[in-house]
Amino acid sequence: MLNLQGSRKRLCSGITRRELLQIGGISALGLHSPIQASSEKQRRTPGSPPARACIFLFLFGSPPQHETFDPKPLAPREIQGEMGAIDTVVPGLRIGEGLPLTAQIADRITVVRSMTHDYPIHCCAYVMTGMPNYSIPLETSPRDPQQWPFIGSVVDYLDRQQATRSAPGLPVNIALPWRFCSHGTSTQQAGPYGAFLGNGFDPFWTDFRGQGTKVAPKLNADSQTEQVLDPHFGIQPSAEFQLSEGCQLPDDLSTSRFDARIHLLRQFDAARPLLDQTAQSGHWSSHQQKAFSLIGSHSIRQALDVQKEAARTRDRYGMNLFGQSCLAARRLVEAGARFVSVFWDPFGPHGASVWDTHSNHFPRLRNYLLPVFDQSYSALISDLDDRGLLDETLVICTSEHGRTPQIDSGPIGGARHHWSRAYSSAFAGGGIARGHVVGATDAIGGEVTSTPISPKDMQATAYTLLGYDEETTIPDPQGRPLRISGNGRFRPELLGAPG
Repeated sequence: MLNLQGSRKRLCSGITRRELLQIGGISALGLHSPIQASSEKQRRTPGSPPARACIFLFLFGSPPQHETFDPKPLAPREIQGEMGAIDTVVPGLRIGEGLPLTAQIADRITVVRSMTHDYPIHCCAYVMTGMPNYSIPLETSPRDPQQWPFIGSVVDYLDRQQATRSAPGLPVNIALPWRFCSHGTSTQQAGPYGAFLGNGFDPFWTDFRGQGTKVAPKLNADSQTEQVLDPHFGIQPSAEFQLSEGCQLPDDLSTSRFDARIHLLRQFDAARPLLDQTAQSGHWSSHQQKAFSLIGSHSIRQALDVQKEAARTRDRYGMNLFGQSCLAARRLVEAGARFVSVFWDPFGPHGASVWDTHSNHFPRLRNYLLPVFDQSYSALISDLDDRGLLDETLVICTSEHGRTPQIDSGPIGGARHHWSRAYSSAFAGGGIARGHVVGATDAIGGEVTSTPISPKDMQATAYTLLGYDEETTIPDPQGRPLRISGNGRFRPELLGAPG
């Protein structure tokens, strides 16, 4: 083995630079490389799960149900607020007036108005994992031993056990636009990590290179003095996604040298069967196998290069960070990616990009948050459908909770505060019903009145559509089997069937 010495610095998915370099050396000697990502759909057989892939959209800070998918136009002003409701293409379905483009693709999605749980805090990890209980201290302790693995990490783990689902050259679990909560001044949040499965099951993080072009409406209009050029609001067309620092090729392995190795691989076909057998026979550690997959990151770079898209397509998604992240997610899925997450996540002072509208609620929604979401989300759903990818791509759009029915008129611009007893999420593709509504809330949007759906039910349903029974287990640190979605249950209502 060509053993190039390097530091023990950990890379984006928990392996070391040395392990990556060692794999690079093995590849140069002729081991079969997975660097060519398939641009064709993975072959599907009768009885296959409906979802080949999943795009997980997480709106950190929590959008209000009233101004999005569960408006209450007949409620008093202090409940309804300043924004009304509009019709959609689905007869009888009305959504917030700030989502006119989403109204036009409502026949391709399922709206769930009855999401509910017990934790009106930033319980990202509770919503993204199967963990049964939560507390405020866990919010900012992503490596606490009580944490459970992220849904994408579980899919990664289970796929590796089967060794049949991963697309060549692409990690199973990829996340955009940057490591969660790494670009704001707010505290680090738990959620999208491998937890007790190990750091090697953290998402394969990207990073963003570019500057914001628009000043976002203030998160706190009462006291915020900073003017934040928020990339979620606008970016230059030259902005780009890259692999995060730990996922880049080493400095001493240039792209040209990497490409030269690919050329050399073709000259060692005779040696491949023996070396492939060695790689798959258990002689490699899981970190070495992960490092071997990372040598194929060239295919990820190709998928992340949104500048290869026509200007019209990029404009369709919106020239902002969320929109271009959604476009990159579509490109990754099209290249064969399995689980891609897009986090609309804090940027700048006090998390100036999040949906946590404890102040300046209506100006932020009307002039920034809703227009950006409306354009980007509707473009993603319609683009996937136009390309024949939606039926096999589950798209989950959710957050950690909802917001209070009663408007707080004290802060400038109004406010809605944390509320988890009733909120909304949107689902599409991968077996989800089209033009469907699940659940209902009371007259003020504060309590679920029918078909309560928990975040664990959401996960159980997603796992089922991705091919894993809700009773599937993963081992905790003591080797005890834990259900992948905790106490969640598959909900046929999301597929248009009776519960």
